[in-house]
Amino acid sequence: MPPKENAEFVACMEDILEVYETPYNPMRPVVCMDEKPYQLLGDERKPLPMRPGASQKIDSEYVREGTCSIFVFTEPLSGTRHVSVRERRTAADWAEEIKYLVDVMYPDMDKIVLVMDNLNTHRPASLYKVFAPQEARRIIKRLELHYTPKHGSWLNIAEIELNVMTRQCLSRRIDTISRLKEELQCWKNERNQKVSRVNWHFRLDNARIKLISLYPKFEIQQQ
Repeated sequence: MPPKENAEFVACMEDILEVYETPYNPMRPVVCMDEKPYQLLGDERKPLPMRPGASQKIDSEYVREGTCSIFVFTEPLSGTRHVSVRERRTAADWAEEIKYLVDVMYPDMDKIVLVMDNLNTHRPASLYKVFAPQEARRIIKRLELHYTPKHGSWLNIAEIELNVMTRQCLSRRIDTISRLKEELQCWKNERNQKVSRVNWHFRLDNARIKLISLYPKFEIQQQ
């Protein structure tokens, strides 16, 4: 949590919570985005196969096969998500993912309300590093951006989705990007078919009571 009486944190937090309390509008979907670095690991020795009544035996030694980055977009109220894997997590990678969000995932929406953390790559400027000015501006105009505050990544619902992904799909060794993509595609399809939603309970009125220490003290000026 941030230091007490932090006006910047409070302002960003209240903005995010107000977004989450907005009634569902299919033409203005609220989408949360986050990234996760992932370590590819292989087996030093071939695992022993499973047998009736016995699980697969895996040696404790492993081989590092490099790293990659997992991008996730989730729309909590509709119960849908998109997952992709990239070799890096640069400004260009983010820009290309945002173009996919706008042109493929939500091509006909009036506006996409996008919640994400405040990494320096998660900025409109990143689009101008990859696309022509007219194209970058076109993409930006389709978005309404909301940033979680510093020390407030827990306000991003996409972080909850990443935690579910880690428990259900990534708690084992995966050695190649191609295999990781296949596994995540299966996981994503199953979650989408089940229409798995996130029921967010923490609301604006809760924050003003439970996190009162974060709010700056103020004096009501007499007229």
